Amino acid sequence: MNARGHLVRALTGMVGATALIAGILLPHPQAAQAAGTTHWPIAGAGSSWSANALEAWMRNVWDNYRWKVTYDNSGSSAGRSLFAAGTVDFGVSEIPYNLKGSDAADPAPPRKLAYMPIVAGGTAFMYNLTIAGKRVTNLRLSGEVITKIFTNKITVWNDPAIAADNPGLALPAIPIVPVVRSEGSGTSAQFSSWMRSQHGGLWSDYCVDVGRGANCGITSNYPVVPGSKFVAQSGSNGVSGYVAQSASVGAITYVEYSYALNSGFPVAKVLNSAGYYAEPTASNVAVALLKARINNDAASPEYLTSDLSGVYTDADPRTYPLSSYSYMLLPTALEYNFTEDKGLTLADFASYFLCEGQQSAESLGYSPLPINLVQAGQEQVQRIPGGNPTIKGISACNNPTFSPDGSNKLANEAPLPQDCDKQGATQCTTGTGGARATSTVASGGAGAGGSSAGGAAATGSEGTTGSASDGQTVVGDETTIDSTLPISVAASPQGLPWGGISTNVLMVTAGALLLAGVLLPPVLSRLRRRELGSVSASQAASARTKGL
Repeated sequence: MNARGHLVRALTGMVGATALIAGILLPHPQAAQAAGTTHWPIAGAGSSWSANALEAWMRNVWDNYRWKVTYDNSGSSAGRSLFAAGTVDFGVSEIPYNLKGSDAADPAPPRKLAYMPIVAGGTAFMYNLTIAGKRVTNLRLSGEVITKIFTNKITVWNDPAIAADNPGLALPAIPIVPVVRSEGSGTSAQFSSWMRSQHGGLWSDYCVDVGRGANCGITSNYPVVPGSKFVAQSGSNGVSGYVAQSASVGAITYVEYSYALNSGFPVAKVLNSAGYYAEPTASNVAVALLKARINNDAASPEYLTSDLSGVYTDADPRTYPLSSYSYMLLPTALEYNFTEDKGLTLADFASYFLCEGQQSAESLGYSPLPINLVQAGQEQVQRIPGGNPTIKGISACNNPTFSPDGSNKLANEAPLPQDCDKQGATQCTTGTGGARATSTVASGGAGAGGSSAGGAAATGSEGTTGSASDGQTVVGDETTIDSTLPISVAASPQGLPWGGISTNVLMVTAGALLLAGVLLPPVLSRLRRRELGSVSASQAASARTKGL
């Protein structure tokens, strides 16, 4: 056999050895029926409340796996409408179809779908307020005061009701400018649902003022009194961007906590049922959502949707009353242009963010999903046609919420609030939200400097780490996120497929190539010497023949 033949045999042997190694080392999962074969681009639309998390996850899966996912954060109402029409492959909304108590018809579409929780968080009240030219970062508001501000009953910042919440501040006599959403918004629906539940009389009176009648319900389209100081802006970026302008002193809006972090602006601490003013940190949201009543009937069209009435009235001193979570609308049938290859991408993307993606939730201004919602979400992912996601189960799910016993670790470790956060004559001076590192100089009367009072927990009410100031934890640059930059999450891989090839296959292939690099050179060298020897012998024999 010549050298080429020996080489072919050697390479064939290497390939066979690689296949044998792969057969021994790699698992042999059964392929899902009718699974997609290519990660086809997918598009979604909906909630701007959830957009900061989704955009970070989309960057991550593109950078790591080259899965192309695009998203239009045009609002929950638009997302539900576009999904129903089949214009997009998935939708995202803070509220389901057929919301009970809604002021508008929003029936479930004929398109087959399932709800899947994607991320939890707190609807925050981001504001722009100064006293003597210095920014206020420690504002406190009760639920009644918030409702009166957004129903045009309290219109100036030095109103006695606001002053009662803030004994450490000499509030200015300037107009309040409530900034609301101009389009159909799940955030507006969540906010109006809370006001209708907890301050129904004020909300009904406001409905009469705007011409909707005393029995108006939960609304996605926020009503505005003509001639008032209200300003309407589109999207979460729109309302937060308006408040963040230097010319917008006096403005306040309702928006997901993440947007205040991105903008570097504070949020109001909201009075809870235990008599403490709480910020919508990840741990406070996690505590609050322990009281969410989740529809666990898998046969129900509203499976995994929630009733938040228990969250609003939770008596735990750590709870943030306006805590909730957002839903992804998943297709469960091959219809409306949804293909098996799209299903493969959507299933793998959902599998990724239920576990790996939740690690970045807190740094983005959200709260990771608890174990029960992740488990249920993984079941929903399996219903996506064409999907064949690599889901290893809870034990291999890199979600920071889980404890070995399955309890909500984040909620269990949430610190108690400080004494100066209790309703009364004292007030903490340290900042909140994106302005957490900036304290407010006390300007009021008896409550001035209230944060010097001892805290119920040494780590402060924020549940984060850093250098302490006034007995409260200060967080540095990690809470300020430049949304124009890609966000990479350092975490253990879930073994998700890359380009249609599993990580294990890539590892085995790389090992085989490394083995070939070590073994083939000496083999080829010996073959070359043998061939040269054969050629020399042949030439010598020929010469002897000619000599004869």
